[in-house]
Amino acid sequence: MKKAVYEEARRKALEYFERAQIVLTESEKENLEVADFGLDDLERTGLQLVTYVNTARCCAKEMVLFPRQTCPEHRHAPLQEIGFIGKEETFRCRYGTCYLYIEGEPAASPACRPPEGSEAWYTVWHEVILHPGEQYTMQPDTRHWFQAGDEGAIISEFSTQSRDDYDIFTDPNIRRLPTLED
Repeated sequence: MKKAVYEEARRKALEYFERAQIVLTESEKENLEVADFGLDDLERTGLQLVTYVNTARCCAKEMVLFPRQTCPEHRHAPLQEIGFIGKEETFRCRYGTCYLYIEGEPAASPACRPPEGSEAWYTVWHEVILHPGEQYTMQPDTRHWFQAGDEGAIISEFSTQSRDDYDIFTDPNIRRLPTLED
């Protein structure tokens, strides 16, 4: 990802936090992360996030999705070798609308579509629509993906320990951590 794209996404994400009246410390602002998942298509596939805490027992994050931006399908599987049972997570919508897709009965007419050209990597279609103040809890190892509505979205995540480096994405081309270029 180009450094200029990364910095612009950080700036826009901070505007979303201000709009939603979510106060961040200077340190949190400096540590705001932009993930393009190695696809170099941040407008359609990406996520901007701040991690408040991530210990062996709990994690709390704020995630910003720009209008119709998608976090790609993935799961948080158990890792027996390190004693990790997978991540249980609760999403709580704080701003905008979040369309969450999980395992289960597929929606007859889903409100969202995967980014064009990536459709093969989106396999779960049970739709959960979250508006501000609504939340949903997913058990470990649940395949899921999510997309913001037309106005973007902010989602608080409350979970057990986050081990992002072990997330399993359906799309084998995804790299969780960004690579910045000038």
